[in-house]
Amino acid sequence: MKIIFMGTPDFSVPVLDALVAAGHEIVAVYCQPPRPAGRGKKDRPSPVQNKAEALGLEVRYPVSLKSKEEQAAFAALNADIAVVVAYGLILPQVILDAPRLGCLNIHASLLPRWRGAAPIHRAIMAGDAQTGVCIMQMEAGLDTGPVLLRETTDIGAHETTGALHDRLSELGAASIVKALDQLDQLTPQIQPDEGVTYAAKIDKAEARVDWTKSAGDIDRLIRGLSPFPGAWCEVAGERVKLLASTCAAGDAAPGAVLDGFTIACGTGAVTVTRAQRQGKKPMSAQDVLRGLDLGARLG
Repeated sequence: MKIIFMGTPDFSVPVLDALVAAGHEIVAVYCQPPRPAGRGKKDRPSPVQNKAEALGLEVRYPVSLKSKEEQAAFAALNADIAVVVAYGLILPQVILDAPRLGCLNIHASLLPRWRGAAPIHRAIMAGDAQTGVCIMQMEAGLDTGPVLLRETTDIGAHETTGALHDRLSELGAASIVKALDQLDQLTPQIQPDEGVTYAAKIDKAEARVDWTKSAGDIDRLIRGLSPFPGAWCEVAGERVKLLASTCAAGDAAPGAVLDGFTIACGTGAVTVTRAQRQGKKPMSAQDVLRGLDLGARLG
């Protein structure tokens, strides 16, 4: 097929690779414009732009798709279909209608659960046992379109958003290739009204650990926000990110340091296994403790 690919972050790159490997013709790649990054604040291309240019593909990064000029340029590609995954811009109806077979979106949840911006984070934070990817026909609503294909996977008991992100990216890549191969055999399934939840963008205010909550809640928060933005607590006035954890036995005042990096919660305790001090790289809890005294209680 002649495909327009639309994606921006790391999550999207395996999908682009899979479409190329499957023999599809990528007529153009759309992604977000380069953004200032790093100490020098120089414009940095997105992961998708880097990959597309390495593959010799045409790359476009309009600030908006609302102008008639951009819409005409999109339509002029005469694509069979557009594949969209974590692109970052709202697609006007005229864009959705331009490809012969419309636009397909790869969404990292089992729709209608976790529509929206942060489905992977929210699934872990909520304690979901399973998640997956859906290949969805796009329409004007937020992740409301009919689902063509869904693939399910269990969420590991100690899995972080970072690890699940990588697994779902690969699952999405395999799923879109499968969906395109079987497109004339798939029946779109309208999403039910029951079970709809929204995966709101992560607010930084959510990231501070409240030790009065249960060990299960705190463990899911730590894993759900790892590696970004990172759940955190104060240790001797320093903000320390907590990046991996397990639930543990313990009964003491919330925030009390029990043993090593095991901290008492409202009920039970949490053992932090990976953390990151300010200005330093992530490291094991053992390495953190070599240079940091937790004291008797965490803030």
